[in-house]
Amino acid sequence: MRNIKLILEYDGTNFCGWQWQPKDRTVQGELEKSLERILQEEIKVIGSGRTDSGVHALGQVANFNTNSEMSLFKMKAAINGTLPIDACVLSMETVPLEFHSRFDAKKREYFYTISKRARAIARYYSWHYRFKLNLEKIREASQYLIGKHDFKSFCQSNADVEHYLCTVESIEWTETEDLIVLKIIANRFLHNMVRIIVGTMIEVGLAKIEPVHIKKILKAKDRNSAGITAPAKGLCLIKVYY
Repeated sequence: MRNIKLILEYDGTNFCGWQWQPKDRTVQGELEKSLERILQEEIKVIGSGRTDSGVHALGQVANFNTNSEMSLFKMKAAINGTLPIDACVLSMETVPLEFHSRFDAKKREYFYTISKRARAIARYYSWHYRFKLNLEKIREASQYLIGKHDFKSFCQSNADVEHYLCTVESIEWTETEDLIVLKIIANRFLHNMVRIIVGTMIEVGLAKIEPVHIKKILKAKDRNSAGITAPAKGLCLIKVYY
């Protein structure tokens, strides 16, 4: 028995998220289908976390067990030859049997991209927001999210989780002529957490709420106290740290 770790890239536009679903097209489902076809055995893929429908990944991590002795070089080529064109394996390695891509992860890094102008080519990878935002106010407000907090206000209200505590290590906002990009790193992320943070920061950037109000939103532990959920297409999982 071998435990294989892989790093995967995918365009989430036409996927119904990462997690396997019986009737929908998912990344996990397509990957398991490919592996079972190649290895001729039942395969269960474990992902580092679930990405929602429409969310992209440049560095999703997963692992699976196999009895196959096929070389990783040959296996990677075969997987990429059978996966759909909107997903591909970037690297593979053999890891200890006890390695678990989800439970062993220390932190995750996401980018969220806002476009200041309408886009044709990159329209599936950014949220076009045409109103001017005060980025300094957004940066100020974001500082209240750094550290260990209860992020229930920034989580989809019907999420099935044991607790809402997350430790945000860093939040950075960068701006170019055409783009505003959020980079956020935390030990874990709740369902829609990054997208709700973005939607809330939009209200800060429009001067609808003051930066310090973020403290009240955290304290409320109520999804209705935060802003809108930003579109999925602007979100991308960049890296998982172990």
